[in-house]
Amino acid sequence: MKDYIEERAVEIANYIVENKVTVRQAAKKFGVSKSTVHKDVTDRLLQINPALAGRTRLILDVNKSERHIRGGMATREKYLHKNRT
Repeated sequence: MKDYIEERAVEIANYIVENKVTVRQAAKKFGVSKSTVHKDVTDRLLQINPALAGRTRLILDVNKSERHIRGGMATREKYLHKNRT
């Protein structure tokens, strides 16, 4: 694996752990796709730094368990703003 890919994977994982952000937010911050972020922190990071991969996995699991709530809140906000205009 190329060095810059390993560095990116570690940087993204650290960002996710420190800021407790979603894959989508991390992708936007680093200018890569959600697929790239997911591949970096699930597959590649296991080979590079298993401990960091484990901590990142915990954050991703929490995000996954909460995504239906976030989606509902976003929809609610959308319609609240729509009715005000």
